Amino acid sequence: MEPKPARVRILDAAHELMLTVGLARATTKEIARAADCSEAALYKYFDSKEDLFTSVLAERLPRLTPLLSSLATEPGQGTLEGNLTEIARQAALFYEQSFPIAASLYAEPQLRQRHFDALRKLGSGPHRPIQDLDAYLRAEQATGRVRAGADTFAAASLLLGACAQRAFAYDATDTGERPPVEEFSARLARTLLDGISVARASG
Repeated sequence: MEPKPARVRILDAAHELMLTVGLARATTKEIARAADCSEAALYKYFDSKEDLFTSVLAERLPRLTPLLSSLATEPGQGTLEGNLTEIARQAALFYEQSFPIAASLYAEPQLRQRHFDALRKLGSGPHRPIQDLDAYLRAEQATGRVRAGADTFAAASLLLGACAQRAFAYDATDTGERPPVEEFSARLARTLLDGISVARASG
């Protein structure tokens, strides 16, 4: 069996370490050691730890950003309910997996600020999915499937906010279990559509 390419090993190691010890404590030195390469080799593939983090999000977690981008460029495809259900499903899974990685940042304000400053330079950050979903809903608004007066930014914030909350809000319940993702996603999409869909408003 051929060894994995160095970039793949680095991403795998970064993903595993970020999940187990958190982003704040997953140093590039530790990631390089786990990937069986030098720290210098790591920087051949990734400009910074933040670049590595965004690559882990894009390549190892549910693919929320590509889904939103593809829908925004081709509005009118599929059903609005089906699209929003799939967005909610991918978002719920994305936040479920990314929350344990990023949560440690919030315990260290200075590190968090440095991290977010770097993400801004990369054109990334936790605000991007909201902006991308807003763009998709505005594109659907232009096709006439979303009500002209609907607040698409608020709708995007509500849907993705609920998906993010699912990642941690249920840990303190008796069972510690999250709502099943398929049912959760369908219910979110239906409820959101009651507020913004032309079909719902005319029905």
